Amino acid sequence: MKNFVSILTLIGVLFILSACSEDEPDLIVTSFTDELQEPIEYFEQLHDVKVDLQIIPTENYVNTLRPALESGSGAPDVFTGEIVYLKDWIEQDYWENLSQEPYNVDEWRDDYMEYVWDLGINSNGEVRAVSWQTTPGGIYYRRSIAQEVLGTDDPEQIGQMFSTMEGLMEVGENMKQHNYRLFPDEGSIAPYTNGANPQPWVNENDELVMTEERLAYFDYAKELREKQYTALAPAWSPAWYASFTGPISYNVGWDEIDEDADQSDQTEVFAVSLPTWGLHSVLKEEAQETAGDWAVTNGPTPYFQGGTWIGMYKDSENKDLAFEFIKMLVNDQEFLTEWVMETGDVLSYYPVMEEVAADYADEFLGGQNHYDFFIERAEEIDASTVTRYDQQIDELFGTQVGAYVEGNLTKEEAIEEFYSQVVNAYPNIVVPE
Repeated sequence: MKNFVSILTLIGVLFILSACSEDEPDLIVTSFTDELQEPIEYFEQLHDVKVDLQIIPTENYVNTLRPALESGSGAPDVFTGEIVYLKDWIEQDYWENLSQEPYNVDEWRDDYMEYVWDLGINSNGEVRAVSWQTTPGGIYYRRSIAQEVLGTDDPEQIGQMFSTMEGLMEVGENMKQHNYRLFPDEGSIAPYTNGANPQPWVNENDELVMTEERLAYFDYAKELREKQYTALAPAWSPAWYASFTGPISYNVGWDEIDEDADQSDQTEVFAVSLPTWGLHSVLKEEAQETAGDWAVTNGPTPYFQGGTWIGMYKDSENKDLAFEFIKMLVNDQEFLTEWVMETGDVLSYYPVMEEVAADYADEFLGGQNHYDFFIERAEEIDASTVTRYDQQIDELFGTQVGAYVEGNLTKEEAIEEFYSQVVNAYPNIVVPE
């Protein structure tokens, strides 16, 4: 997910990053992010070949690439997929079956995070896509504020306070009493809506699964708003970014930051929920003024967000070279060790992670070993709860929770509207009566 935010700003046509040579490439790789550019340059030198990286903006990726994969016209040799459509694409005849000869990637399985590996396997038990990343999430918090309000900045002790939704609310009250806010906005608790009872949004009978834990999200989000435990700074807004470095005005919303705002109406945010890539792509980019004052710990339940899977086009004419690239990216210990040191990625590949995590200390996190922390979190994730419907249903659900929190709908009206929108988007799904 490196350069996630900048990729979202790319609009328009397909950008092709390639060497200046007019020679035909030996391999074509298509992705929605530029994170493969440096690995490609390394691969070119290693094998004395030319590789073209075709970048399609995230918002256009599926609609642009799918026709090429289905027709074979203009299809790349290697292409990536996001978790959003991964579950759909591994069931299509797009990616090559990497479980078969001569690839035999099933032999690698024990070296990878279980949930990451399992998400690349289709219903026939065939590995169609693999990933070098693991993207579990956590709660990043300011050490100085923790010490002042809670009497400790230790991640394990803070994690115990955050281990339940009720515990989060207690911390929220303590923060408010000291003119701090627990989170930038209510969306920070969205990752924990499954609670201790994680279920897929849609079960094997195409039924929408609405658990008590999901219903409780309405109540917890409302409590955060009514008790003013958040700063009302929506995710990715100017105020959200500004909250990482110092005081912001309460309830700025999506407005630009007013440097001359009344300081008496300002507050400071204690924590934010982000996945692994949020450390390097968000906090280290936007919170340099508070570097060293951060730590990361668990929330009430494990979660993950994002991730990039990669596979080979089934009809590629360059399968040997394509597989060599995939193997380097996900299974080459020397390359991946250098990759971790350069990017800060948290890998799904145990041999490198265990070596790196043995004595790692991140200065931005006050010397914390976040690799150790995220390895433990990744091992708690259950891939069986992931469905191809998740992103859109999550968005529909979040919108209706927001309508309730804003007072535009009652809880019952918001739930009924959610069901209606799910059926409208997916007529095959049966919603609760």
